Amino acid sequence: METFETNENQEAIENNENVNFQSRLNLEPLKTSVDKIRQELGKVIVGQHKMIDQLIVSILANGHILLEGVPGVAKTLTAKLLSKSMALDFSRIQFTPDLMPSDIIGTSVFDLSKSSFEFKKGPVFSNFILIDEINRAPAKTQAALFEVMEERQITVDGKTYTMDEPFLVIATQNPIEQEGTYRLPEAQLDRFLFKITIGYPDLSEEITILQKENDLQNRNKMADVATIVSKSEIKEFQGLLKQIIIEPNLIEYIAKVVLNTRENPFLYLGASPRASIAILNASKGFAAIKGRDFVTPEDIKEAAIPVLQHRVVVTPEREMEGISASEIIKQIVDSVEIPR
Repeated sequence: METFETNENQEAIENNENVNFQSRLNLEPLKTSVDKIRQELGKVIVGQHKMIDQLIVSILANGHILLEGVPGVAKTLTAKLLSKSMALDFSRIQFTPDLMPSDIIGTSVFDLSKSSFEFKKGPVFSNFILIDEINRAPAKTQAALFEVMEERQITVDGKTYTMDEPFLVIATQNPIEQEGTYRLPEAQLDRFLFKITIGYPDLSEEITILQKENDLQNRNKMADVATIVSKSEIKEFQGLLKQIIIEPNLIEYIAKVVLNTRENPFLYLGASPRASIAILNASKGFAAIKGRDFVTPEDIKEAAIPVLQHRVVVTPEREMEGISASEIIKQIVDSVEIPR
């Protein structure tokens, strides 16, 4: 059976040619599940198609997500809906200024009957963790998440506990409110695959939101959302993602984009090699949800801003001028020559 070479497929897609190619991987079950998840979330969430795709890609790439937006734009609701569409154990943690690390990871309790200490697991021992208002907890509590987010394990009293896979953290934060909040450490921000910024709906979307709310009457808005994928299917899809093909020239393209963040005069802090790996994995995710078993430059461009915008620091001078990290990253991506 005749197959096209990956770079030929890339060029054809970029030129919008109508080309049929033989996929090396069976991505049909993955794509079907993704389409169904979009439909289920669409029953409640109005618009926000880009955000939903980014959330799905994060799960496929086995990465954590930081949702940022003003109050009332459905950050927490979206996370809860996403967890309901997947057969995963769900846990929610409300971060507050007085929250302690042991409130998250657990603590050792003395068992009188056994005359020994027994470790009681905290809410972080789950598959799908929703951390609400993550920037309300102090640095001591934030640090408790470092090991579990990066290594999927927790060490308590010299004993290591491995988390059950898949393990995903979705955290929300409000960028406007400053009172009673703490800036997230750079080391923790770097552990999030994506930072997804949620904006306000437009007029037509706002009208649709009101119509849906009015039609609900006394029904729970989450009641109609069905479970689409199982834990084993998510693991299988994550395994498929690692087999997505990426050409050496596209790997070099990713490296050049990240290198440019370190040399850009508008940025005080550039992206680390962890960011390069994140772009690699995320671009494979964007290719997979489109039914392709190979990465194109457009997948990399789509991944660049949500992967990099929270990992770089804009210089104070440019920040005072109102220039955002996402604007600088877009300029960098556009300035690097696309491989052909």
